[in-house]
Amino acid sequence: MEEKRIAVLSIVVEKREQAEILNRYLSEYAEYVVGRMGIPYREKHVSILSVVLDAPSSAVNALTGKIGQLDGVSAKTLFSKY
Repeated sequence: MEEKRIAVLSIVVEKREQAEILNRYLSEYAEYVVGRMGIPYREKHVSILSVVLDAPSSAVNALTGKIGQLDGVSAKTLFSKY
């Protein structure tokens, strides 16, 4: 079994209509989610999410890839050393 690592997934949503799909993806990986914070930046018409995960690297990378393929959504991940 692959070792779990702590990661922070940063997401910028420029097309709000993608929110339902984005939330579905996050729900698929809910077992790994430690916490999440969403900030609607209304003046710029974007939303910023920060999701903390404790998961195998392969799961984090799969989730990041799925989210990154959504039109109008950007996703990047930062892994801890542990």
